[in-house]
Amino acid sequence: MKLASAAQMRELDRQAIEERKIPSIDLMDRAAEGVARAALSLLPERPAKCRAAVFCGSGNNGGDGIAAARILFLNGVKVKTFLVGDYEKLTPDALEETGRLSECGVELEPFDLENAEQRAWVLTSHVIVDAVFGVGLSREIAPESRYDRAIALMNESPASVVAVDVASGVDASTGRVLGCAVKADKTITFTLKKIGQAVGDGALYSGEVEVQEIGIPQDLVHQTVCPVQSVEAPFVQAVLPPRKADGHKGTFGKVLVVGGAVGYTGAPYLAAEAAVRSGCGLVFLGVPESIWHIEAARCVSSMPFPLPEKDGLFSDKALQGLRDKLAGCDVLALGPGLGRSDRVTRLVHGLLETEKPVVLDADGINALAGHMDKLDARRGRVTILTPHDGEFARIGGDLTHGDRVRAAREFAQAHGCVLVLKGHRTVVAVPEGNVLVNTTGGSGLARGGSGDVLTGIIASLLAQGATAVQAAAAGVWMHGRAGDLASARLSAYAMTPEDVIGSLPEVFLELQ
Repeated sequence: MKLASAAQMRELDRQAIEERKIPSIDLMDRAAEGVARAALSLLPERPAKCRAAVFCGSGNNGGDGIAAARILFLNGVKVKTFLVGDYEKLTPDALEETGRLSECGVELEPFDLENAEQRAWVLTSHVIVDAVFGVGLSREIAPESRYDRAIALMNESPASVVAVDVASGVDASTGRVLGCAVKADKTITFTLKKIGQAVGDGALYSGEVEVQEIGIPQDLVHQTVCPVQSVEAPFVQAVLPPRKADGHKGTFGKVLVVGGAVGYTGAPYLAAEAAVRSGCGLVFLGVPESIWHIEAARCVSSMPFPLPEKDGLFSDKALQGLRDKLAGCDVLALGPGLGRSDRVTRLVHGLLETEKPVVLDADGINALAGHMDKLDARRGRVTILTPHDGEFARIGGDLTHGDRVRAAREFAQAHGCVLVLKGHRTVVAVPEGNVLVNTTGGSGLARGGSGDVLTGIIASLLAQGATAVQAAAAGVWMHGRAGDLASARLSAYAMTPEDVIGSLPEVFLELQ
């Protein structure tokens, strides 16, 4: 699904109004119909017994809210409409809608911070419509301003909240909360879903997002190139490597997982088991010799083998044995539970010289800190990095501006790799500048070992023939979906990474 920026939406509106001569008031009325319909659906009983509070700004987003208030009134809802902006700054369409509302006997009231009657109305309403800012907000909301106070009152009310286009306070292009933001139960967004509703805090504040068509010509929408898109089930179904009916274990790829250290025996096991459960034909697991017996006792479908070590970590002598094994494999998954030392860093750098595709995770990523030339040297070869925010910062990723999409894109372009920036709504960025935002997964995945499972899934899909971006984006979606299924069955509290692996068969059955 396409995800649009605020600038792209403004351009679509301009083309529809100026070039296609569609009256802007018609777009506003269609938007209001969708908002009012959503608000009515959230009422706990018959409209005549319910109250609504509609908060409006001075722009066209406010006009959408004013028009929605009229529709709610005509459906029998008791409505009060509050103007948080300045009356003299109302747009022509918002003024027109204000007049129509007044003809129904409902006036647009200035929002008064000290008005006890207004406060009481909001706190006893059944539904609130937030139409203060929309996509237009780009600056921080000042503390204790009327906007800040209005948003605080909306959040304080027990009423269900419907946001118009974008929850007020959320940056539509980045998902950043600009000082404060409305916590919507539902957002009715227009024409296209916005980037800021899919990533960052914006994904948390938007609630359920429903896209409403308002009359912008579909050819204009189709022509809009959106470098940011969300990953949904149909994408994964389309890119999932096919299973040949006459295939054998060699047909479906060979993965070499390299990791493990004394005290970190679970990580390589999880990565290897996830690779097996994701359809890989043969999975080898290279570990330090002192933990080999632990892995050998656990692994039934994957094949662990011991390598030279020193003090519980790989020694320099392990490199040649790993190179020899990798020569017969299709993909290298490097890093789960690897540990950190100068020897490990040298091992990682040596293995990165391979021409084979590499999925780099955990301490494999940490070994790049201060040595980004080792990553840059792989430009043109398949390299997928799967850092969380801390690991991303160690290798030079910049999240200080709060825009995860931009940070991931800039890193992938700078270093010629596929970046899987893990977190709530994981983003996958490719060197060409495109970004894919995941839509699955929840807090049940927030525990040690989940990332190792993801590494195994991505490596397995690569070995079976998926491209780097397909393996990364589909792997993240499948990992999240398996987590969702495990959470539904066991709860987010009690599920484990092994439960995620155990849920992968259900994911494949759904996709088929």
